[in-house]
Amino acid sequence: MPFCKVADRQSDTERACDNGIEIFYRTYGHGPTKVLLITGLAGTHDSWGPQIKGLTGSDRPNDDDKMRTVDQNSGAVGDSEMDGEIEVCAFDNRGMGSSSVPTQKSYYTTKIMAKDAIALLDHLGWQKAHIFGHSMGAMIACKLAALVPDRVLSLALLNVTGGGFECFPKLDRQTVSIAIRFLRAKTPEQRAAVDLDTHYTKEYLEEYVGSKTRRAILYQEYVKSISSTGMQSNYGFEGQINACWTHKMMQTEIEVIRSAGFLVTVIHGRHDIIAQIYYARRLAENLQPVARMIDLHGGHLVSHERTEEVNQALYDLIKASESKISPHNWTNLPQKNSGSV
Repeated sequence: MPFCKVADRQSDTERACDNGIEIFYRTYGHGPTKVLLITGLAGTHDSWGPQIKGLTGSDRPNDDDKMRTVDQNSGAVGDSEMDGEIEVCAFDNRGMGSSSVPTQKSYYTTKIMAKDAIALLDHLGWQKAHIFGHSMGAMIACKLAALVPDRVLSLALLNVTGGGFECFPKLDRQTVSIAIRFLRAKTPEQRAAVDLDTHYTKEYLEEYVGSKTRRAILYQEYVKSISSTGMQSNYGFEGQINACWTHKMMQTEIEVIRSAGFLVTVIHGRHDIIAQIYYARRLAENLQPVARMIDLHGGHLVSHERTEEVNQALYDLIKASESKISPHNWTNLPQKNSGSV
């Protein structure tokens, strides 16, 4: 199994707290264009499945030699216009999945986790990459972009907030009930049930696919996935919550991203009950003129609920970056002279 040892890629002063930390990752597809996918709270690399398939044409990891041989021999390379151009890396953040789980809450911040991602870029030998993050992963992606802007080809932020109190959902009876169920979930079945209500719109879940609703189909998939990786440990959950709560982008960091020369796309589900769209739009406005805002009819996991639209938006970002389109021709936001985070 492929792992990146974080301490091997850190300075002497950083190595002490990261000694022994290993990040599990997988790569997919082949091509000169590199894309790093950073997942959100309590998610694993598999959370990016629809985007991995959309960007590379296959969801079979490169380290699975047997399966890759079958892919090549069968000619089943998918119908994506991006086939053969892109290599993607997706990984489990510290505290989740097959990656290390530090027991100290202070070892989880978006800056520390951004350095995990940078260590992974070094491990892969990727000097530059398109950086795409979802939810907590988008917060991490922002920190990464501010730390090493010269290594970012483009930045996509899906269902992002500014951290801290902005991570709190809009309080109403529905979200309070979901939050209680989430905290009380002790089995894959309980967690799967609450995840569905957290990730998707009710309208989407109640749609029929054949003789079953999406809710019934997704429930079985979620139970299987959670059972295979195991429930997130208390250390990992509390640590990742700490990372979200303590996250904040300083104005100087926003300025670094805005002046770095790469394009940004902010993608959000209009009916996201976890990350409120107001904060995502405000971040996009603070990043203009390099940012574009795309809001879609969907929930927190809009990348799954509106896969085709999200994949197209990501592909458009990659192609616009390669063609070096002017930021003023990229942004769809009204001009704004100044702003604060």
